[in-house]
Amino acid sequence: MAQLLYKKIANIVENQIKNGSLAYGDRLPSVRSAQKLYNVSLNTAKSAYMELESRSLIESRPKSGFFVSLAGQRRMSIPSTSTFKTHEKKQDPAALIDKVFHSLEDKEITRFSLGLPSPSLLPIQKLNKCILESVHELHDYGDQYGQVQGSPSLRKEIAKWSLVLDGKISDEDLIITSGAMNAIYSCLRAVTKPGDTIAVESPLYFGFIQAFQVLGLKTIEIPTHPITGIELEALKKVIHKIDVCCFVSNFSNPLGALMPDEHKRELVKLLALHHIPLIEDDLYGNIYFGTSRPKPCKYYDEEGLVMWCGSITKVLAPGFRIGWVEPGIYKEKILKQRLIQTISQPAIYQEAVAKFLQIGRYDHHLHTFRKKLYSNYVNFRNSIETHFPENTKMSQPEGGFVLWLELDPKIDSATLYDYALRQKLSFAPGRMFTQHDQFNNCIRLNYAVDWNEKTAQDLMRLGRFFKAVM
Repeated sequence: MAQLLYKKIANIVENQIKNGSLAYGDRLPSVRSAQKLYNVSLNTAKSAYMELESRSLIESRPKSGFFVSLAGQRRMSIPSTSTFKTHEKKQDPAALIDKVFHSLEDKEITRFSLGLPSPSLLPIQKLNKCILESVHELHDYGDQYGQVQGSPSLRKEIAKWSLVLDGKISDEDLIITSGAMNAIYSCLRAVTKPGDTIAVESPLYFGFIQAFQVLGLKTIEIPTHPITGIELEALKKVIHKIDVCCFVSNFSNPLGALMPDEHKRELVKLLALHHIPLIEDDLYGNIYFGTSRPKPCKYYDEEGLVMWCGSITKVLAPGFRIGWVEPGIYKEKILKQRLIQTISQPAIYQEAVAKFLQIGRYDHHLHTFRKKLYSNYVNFRNSIETHFPENTKMSQPEGGFVLWLELDPKIDSATLYDYALRQKLSFAPGRMFTQHDQFNNCIRLNYAVDWNEKTAQDLMRLGRFFKAVM
């Protein structure tokens, strides 16, 4: 009900802006005044203003309050929904991926292409303190292997933090891995064989492409809407060809799509009907801009066919390489893969993260992290609307930290990448995120950066760069 209420308030204000009752530059009532005006809770009033910001209708000005935004008068269209490419010859993006990663070695380049948060957004010093405390507590550290399933204390803390699953998992269900990608790879090894066909989003994270190739899997890229994720009707058309699915249900990379709950429920039911396993990457689920964390597909899983993968990599410490999987009915198969691949994870990082979760610092960090990311998203969106070509289409994520832009059809982002590098600018060309000849006029941008004068200038320069080549 609260969610409907904050949107109702946002709709009222939007109508006032559209009918001229509120004009550009007008100041809105403070959040507390709005709380009293609409007789709602403070959180509902805040959510209503966040919703209006996400629609580009209002903007926050430091120490001044909220004002009607000029940006709301220029709303960009969302990118196109992708289409099936089942009969086209595949094109390996490996060379392009290597080029982009090697360019990151130049520290002078603004890293809009990197899918990691800026170190300043992460609680590294607090985690280092947890490491030191863990070293003192682990008297036998280093003289024996840890459990194949992972640290009991870490599994216990992750299970406690998985409130979105309403207590449907326990520490005994979880397996600790070397990050989310390692969790996904272990799942793939457990449930596929060379020649199997896997259904994926389109566009999809390039790391998936590389993993599928190593394992000899065939892929079908399912048409995907930039707001709601995979098109279920499209999946149904090819379901008879599918052996396994791998989807990001919450804030996908690179689209930022969020699958609605009813779609998640229907997807799980569809796959259960055909007994098809789902590898669910829920890496970004905790990075939401709304009032509550979205549920994963795992929430609706009654058959144990959903393997729920997560990680602290994107929100705490990329270098710790800690992830997990709730493997459903595939627990023994995945444990076997873990035993073959790594035996166990380094104990010190597991215990440090467990301690960080246990003492309550995680909740505070996530709140601050999401707030900074949302502010960055608004800044990026406003800059792109102002400085990029008029016909640019932009995703509208409700979480995560990447933006997907669809530029003029004449633009080839992979070809232009080298020219951008000469200007010390970087982005992720769209061709990195598919095995087909598509998304050539698209780019992915990372907004989990330090928003400062240099970042603002570089984003403006990038927009002018694309304007100049048209």
